[in-house]
Amino acid sequence: MKNKLKGYMPGKATLIQRNRSSKKPNRVIVCCLLTTLSLLFSACTIEKEKPLPIFGERDIVGTDTIYHTIADFKFIDQDSAEVTNNTFKDKIYVADFFFTSCRTICPKMKTQMLRVYDSVENDSDVLLLSHTIDPDYDTVGLLHDFAEKLGVKSDKWHFVTGNKEEIYKIAQTSYFATAMEDKAEPDGFIHSGAFLLIDKQKRIRGKYDGTIEADVNRLLEDIKKLKKEDEKI
Repeated sequence: MKNKLKGYMPGKATLIQRNRSSKKPNRVIVCCLLTTLSLLFSACTIEKEKPLPIFGERDIVGTDTIYHTIADFKFIDQDSAEVTNNTFKDKIYVADFFFTSCRTICPKMKTQMLRVYDSVENDSDVLLLSHTIDPDYDTVGLLHDFAEKLGVKSDKWHFVTGNKEEIYKIAQTSYFATAMEDKAEPDGFIHSGAFLLIDKQKRIRGKYDGTIEADVNRLLEDIKKLKKEDEKI
């Protein structure tokens, strides 16, 4: 009987089978842990979308930060309507400086601003504001004809005129844009082709070259980002 039982180990096959089967759950657990760690790593490495910058100097008053804002203004648009800061209350807007007789960069700016207009035409949160830097020539009537030829709505895109010195001052000190007379220039004026993105708190949130399509594409994306920022406030 002992010879028959020699080398026989009761439950050996069962034990081996159990050992083999016990490895499967361990592998599943390891795989799950690796997957979880991978997801956590990915979540940590994804950079949160940064808010748009705020341009200009700022002051610290106690625990508050006071940012540069657009100064109060009062101009007249193509419909002879008064346009002030209140016109843009609780609105995002895009501002620029131009003149209707400009033959250099203005045609390119007009084409690109029309793209912006088409993009926000049905968005009640966004307006456009174009200042003429040649108010002596660009009368209200001429601005009206200019806007009419473009086929734009006056309550969406304001073309404004006013006192020349006030226009130059707000361009340079509020919007940080170039706008001045220069007899050495082909049309007698010098101005930047900048498009300025202004938020609902009257702060500059972006500056773009209005003559470059790729930069205006960036403006269109930043308008969307700014709207998302406002939704979180």
